[in-house]
Amino acid sequence: MPPIIALLTDFGTQDTYVGVMKAVMLGICPEARFIDLSHNIQPQNVRQAALALLSSYRFCPPGTVFLTVVDPGVGSSRKPIAVQAGDYFFVAPDNGLLSYVLADFAALNIVELNNPAYHLQPVSKTFHGRDIFSPAAAHLAAGTALTALGTPCERYAKQLMPQMKITGSLISGTVLYADHFGNLITSIGELAWEDPHTLALTPRFGSREHTYLINTTRSRIAIGTAQISGIRDTYASVLRGDLLALVGSSGFLEIAANQGSAAEVLKLAAGASVTLEVVE
Repeated sequence: MPPIIALLTDFGTQDTYVGVMKAVMLGICPEARFIDLSHNIQPQNVRQAALALLSSYRFCPPGTVFLTVVDPGVGSSRKPIAVQAGDYFFVAPDNGLLSYVLADFAALNIVELNNPAYHLQPVSKTFHGRDIFSPAAAHLAAGTALTALGTPCERYAKQLMPQMKITGSLISGTVLYADHFGNLITSIGELAWEDPHTLALTPRFGSREHTYLINTTRSRIAIGTAQISGIRDTYASVLRGDLLALVGSSGFLEIAANQGSAAEVLKLAAGASVTLEVVE
C-alpha cells in the first residue's frame, strides 16, 4: 500500500496553505496519498482538533502518518514533535493537540523535531506547517526513522480531559463542540447499543474499567432550557425540527434537531452543561 498521510488543520480551503503543504510532501514522498480529515477546525481551537483526531484516527489504515496543525503558538517556545504510537505516527505542535489520542496507547516514542536537515529552509516564523511539520510527515511516510528527525523527549503537553461524572442514576457532562450541522456533541460516552432499549456506557475519558447500562426509554436529558425524553437511534425518529438525544457516530451522546440545528435552537456552545438521568 502506498504511504498515507492524514491531514487535520484549521487552515480552511480558501487559501493555499493546505495545497502548499501537500506540494512540499509530494516533493519528498511522491508516492504519498492524502486523507483530508478536516481543514475546518475552528481557528486556534486546539481542543476541537484533539477531539476530532480522537474520533477519527482508528478508521485510518495502520502505518498512517497524521499531520495535525492547529498552532496558535507558532513561532513561540512550544516544541514541534512527532510521535510513534502503536501502528501510527503523529506530527503536531506540542500544545495538547495529541493528548487525547495518545492516552489510548501504553507505549510512545516521542521526538522533538529539531534536526534542521529535515526542515524546509529557511524556516518561517509563521508557517511551521509548511517548513517543519510537512517535511517531517513526508519523511516518516517515506520510511525515515523517527529518531533521525530530532531529539527524544519523554513528555508532551496535555489538554484538560473533558468531564463526565456518574453519581447514582445521574450522569453529568458538558458540550464538547457543535458540528457542521449544529449537533451538540457531549462528553457522555463511549456509548454502544446492547439492544433496542439498552445502552452500554464505558467512560471514554477517565477509567474504562466499568461499564454502565442505561435504559434508553427511561432516560431524561437536561440541556439548557430543554428537557428531552429518551435516547434515539436515528435523527428521523422525531418530527422535523424537534430536539432529540441520540448516539452519534463517534459514540458520544449527541443533542440534535431533526433537519435543524440544536446549537441554534438552544443557543448553546462548547462548555454548556448536560445531564442524563435514568428515571426509575
